[in-house]
Amino acid sequence: MAGALRSNQSHGYGSHSDPRSRPPWRRGLPAPYVLPAGFAALLVIGTVAAGLHGRLNATGVLIGCAVVVGGLALVAEPTAAAPLGLIGWLTAIGFSRPPYADLRLTGMVAERAAITLAVTAVAATIAGAVVRQWSVRAKDVRVKLETVDRRRESGIDIRRQLAGGAIAAIGLPALTAVLSAFRSPDLSDDLLIYLVLVVAATVVGGFWPGVFAAVAACLLLNWYFTKPLHTFTIAEPRNLLALVLFVTVAVAVSSVVHLAARREADASRSSRETQSLLSLAQTVLGGADTPDDVLDHLTSSHGGHAQLLERVSGRWIMVASSGAAEPGASTLRFEVRPDLALEVNGQAASATTALLAGYTAQAVAALDRARLRTQAAQAEALAEGDRMRTALLRAVSHDLRTPLASIKASVSSLRQTDVSWSAEDEAELLANIEQNADRLDALVGNLLDMSRLQAGSLAPFLRATAIDEVAPVALRGLDDTDQMLIVVPDDLPLVRADPGLLERVLANLFSNALRHSPAGFLAPLERPSLRASEDGDRVILDVIDHGGGVPDESKERIFEPFARLNERSPGVGLGLAVAKGFAEAMGGTIVAIDTPGGGLTVRVTMPALTSDVPAALRSGQ
Repeated sequence: MAGALRSNQSHGYGSHSDPRSRPPWRRGLPAPYVLPAGFAALLVIGTVAAGLHGRLNATGVLIGCAVVVGGLALVAEPTAAAPLGLIGWLTAIGFSRPPYADLRLTGMVAERAAITLAVTAVAATIAGAVVRQWSVRAKDVRVKLETVDRRRESGIDIRRQLAGGAIAAIGLPALTAVLSAFRSPDLSDDLLIYLVLVVAATVVGGFWPGVFAAVAACLLLNWYFTKPLHTFTIAEPRNLLALVLFVTVAVAVSSVVHLAARREADASRSSRETQSLLSLAQTVLGGADTPDDVLDHLTSSHGGHAQLLERVSGRWIMVASSGAAEPGASTLRFEVRPDLALEVNGQAASATTALLAGYTAQAVAALDRARLRTQAAQAEALAEGDRMRTALLRAVSHDLRTPLASIKASVSSLRQTDVSWSAEDEAELLANIEQNADRLDALVGNLLDMSRLQAGSLAPFLRATAIDEVAPVALRGLDDTDQMLIVVPDDLPLVRADPGLLERVLANLFSNALRHSPAGFLAPLERPSLRASEDGDRVILDVIDHGGGVPDESKERIFEPFARLNERSPGVGLGLAVAKGFAEAMGGTIVAIDTPGGGLTVRVTMPALTSDVPAALRSGQ
């Protein structure tokens, strides 16, 4: 994922003084790469000057050293300039004229070389920094988040560096004193012993303590163990070559140790990043996938403060945040998209740029998912509303208008003054009015009940309820109630229910059973019925009909609002939906099963009350 790390001093974003906010290539080539190459190049210049026996004068040697020092300082990081200038200066004054390796630290040649190389090193360092900064701005480079290392670790902490410096500062004088007391006629023995100490300082302290130890050991060897003693002049060229190779090898070993430590630190950091991102992925997959959850995981794992910003109407608005901002710490902003950015502040060193890039991607993805879920829920609500409005319109157009038309026709007939109605005719018209009024009342009641269920405003008042008291009341207002058979055992326990809601449940189920039962006289075993039974701590209420039944694939669908098996099915499909909603609101369940021999049985299961108090209530005590 590509993004931009923008710096703005006035807002405190990514201060240029913070090395963590700059990519490595903007600081120049690392010193562990540059110094061994520079020392080797200066060794070549000195060897060539010594081999030409004076035909390469002091000016030529100085120009060669200045070219090497200036060229490498131009492309290297600033810390490499001083060691390059020092070694270049020693090379220039040591190989300017015979006797070679006579390090005369004062005089015209030494002063001219010092000024020339110092100016060259400083100018090249400044020029390199300016060129790199200009090239970045001129090309408007957008640094990819995965290539920017805000907290690039050296692999060796400050305590180890101080320990390595102490080994060099204390060990080299002590070793020099011991070797001076037991002087060896062969310089190579002394070189190897010094090399062991330099390598030890390098292994403990890293690159810069190793460079310091190598240069100091070279000077001590020159002063105490190369003839003429106690001067920086080297009488034998082979000793000069040995010392220069010693410094070059020691610096090369320091570079290898430093780079190995850096690789180990990089591998350790990558492992930590992987573990952190894995933990984040497990959190997101576990359901905590909102932007706040992602930022909470970031701050709990790595500390600091983080916030996700969105550009709205030209202003940055905070979408999510976590953690407490650290006063005085620089704030870094990762612009993932032109309208989204992540700001972090005060994180621990474990929160590398690659890791923050992963958190940024997850936070943005979580925001997109949350908005998609909201849009999907809104779309689903709109679709459900459209479906219910369509069904309601269909109900109004047929199921409401039919009883209204019948009532109007009956009332109009009774109001006619030119027709004499017999008592039987008037009774029939009034019965028709009452019957259709009851149908309207039941339909409007179901519509109101369904609206209460969908609005979540239903609050049942649960108490001990007797089935044999509620069931007869539920038959009131239904047609053909004499056909409904109610079978309730005398020892049936009370149920924990809202009597009013349970009555509506049974009324809707009775109406459905009567509507789908065969017409005409029914045998006792074929009549629609309510059969109650006890099953442990539950009471089972089976409302049975012997009609056409319902296919298995439709048994769950019939409990949905406005669901009908076909267009010819009577009613608007609200009775069973209301019954299911009321039953579940009281802690019960409702399912549809096949009736043995044909038909449909709707089974309601309610929690039973088996304590002595409900039994006493039932007996009327």
